[in-house]
Amino acid sequence: MARKVIFLADPGIDTAFALALALLDAELEVLGIAASAGNVSADQATQNVQILIEQLDPPRWPRFGAALPVEYEVDGTALHGPKGLGNVTFPSARLHHPHPADKLIYDLVRQHPKEVAIVTMGPLTVLARALDRDPELPALVSRLVCLGGAWHEPGNASAVAEFHFYCDPPAARQVLRCGVPLTLVPLDVMRRLLFSPADLLELPNPESPTCRFLRQIVPYGIGATSNLYGIEGFHLKDVLGVIALALPQALTTRPMIVDVETRGELTRGMSVVDARRQRSGTPNVELAVDVDLPLVREYINATLRQSA
Repeated sequence: MARKVIFLADPGIDTAFALALALLDAELEVLGIAASAGNVSADQATQNVQILIEQLDPPRWPRFGAALPVEYEVDGTALHGPKGLGNVTFPSARLHHPHPADKLIYDLVRQHPKEVAIVTMGPLTVLARALDRDPELPALVSRLVCLGGAWHEPGNASAVAEFHFYCDPPAARQVLRCGVPLTLVPLDVMRRLLFSPADLLELPNPESPTCRFLRQIVPYGIGATSNLYGIEGFHLKDVLGVIALALPQALTTRPMIVDVETRGELTRGMSVVDARRQRSGTPNVELAVDVDLPLVREYINATLRQSA
C-alpha cells in the first residue's frame, strides 16, 4: 500500500524537483501540497504549486493549500529565478481557490488519522498554524520529515541559521517540540546532493513531461549556483525530504535533542544540537548525519524512468 503523505513546500527549483519525484513514485500517495512562502512570496508559492501540478499532470492530482506569509521573508529569487522556477515563463496557473494551507493539513490528517506523514521543505509557519488549530493533531500524524537547521555547517540565511528555520524560528521550535516522530535533515546533509550539468544531460526519458519540465527549470539553478558560489552544480536539497520517507535506508540518523534559538540578535533561527554525553532531556529528533549518495542517485534515475 502506498504511503500517504502531505508536502509543505515553498517551490523553488529543488522543491519542484523533489515534488516531481514524489508524484512519480508509486510507493507514495501525495494527498496534498501545502504551499509556503519562503523562496518566493506566499502568493507566488501558491501559484507555483499549481503550475507544477499542471505541467506534470499526474494521474491523480493532489489537493492544494494556499500559502501563509512567514515571519521573516528572505528573497530566494537570486538562486531560483524571479518567480522561483528559473527564468521560464509558464502559463498562469488556473487558480482553484484552495483552502488555506494549514486547514488543508488539518483536514487531510483528520480524514486519515495515524496514516499520513508530513514532509516539510520550507518554513514551518503553516504546520505550526495547523498544530495551533488542533492540539490533538500530533497524535494523528504518523511521521514528520523536516528539512531544516544546521549543525556543523554555517547557515545559508545568516552566519548560523538555515533558511527554513530563519524564516520563522518560533514555528520551527514548536514543530520540533510537538512530539511526532521526526526525522530532521540539516543543511550539513542537504548540501551533499549536487546535480551537475552532466547529470542534467543524462536525465532518463528526456522527452517525458517530467524531464522536459526539469530541463526547463534546473539550468537556471546550475548557472546561479556557479555565479553566486563558484560551484558547478545545483544543490537538490529538498529531494532529501522525499528520500527520508521513500528511501530511509539512504540516511544515517542519530537520536538527538535539537532546539531553535528564537530571540538572539545574532543567532535567531540557529538550531542548537545538544551533543553532550549527559544530555538535558530525551531526544526529540532522529538527526540525519550522513547520506548514501549513490543510492540516492539510483533512486532518482529509477523514479524518473517511470515518467511516461
